[in-house]
Amino acid sequence: MANSAQAKKRARQAEDNRQLNASQRSAMRTSIKKLQAAIEDGDKEQATAAFQAAVPHLDRMARKGVIHKNAAARSKSRLNNAVRAL
Repeated sequence: MANSAQAKKRARQAEDNRQLNASQRSAMRTSIKKLQAAIEDGDKEQATAAFQAAVPHLDRMARKGVIHKNAAARSKSRLNNAVRAL
């Protein structure tokens, strides 16, 4: 447990950041799941729209360091290939 005032403050900040990252990561995953559902349904228009919505989430998470930039690029590439294959 943190003893100094500085350590207590850092613990509070770490918890706030953890919760923020968790909510943003959840939103990113939800957008990806919506895209995957549209791909499974075979609806190209809906899949394209869902892809356009998912890409900013992935980019934002990579920019903030929640996920690695290469992980975001890999996900975008795989999802784009799946949409184009429809």
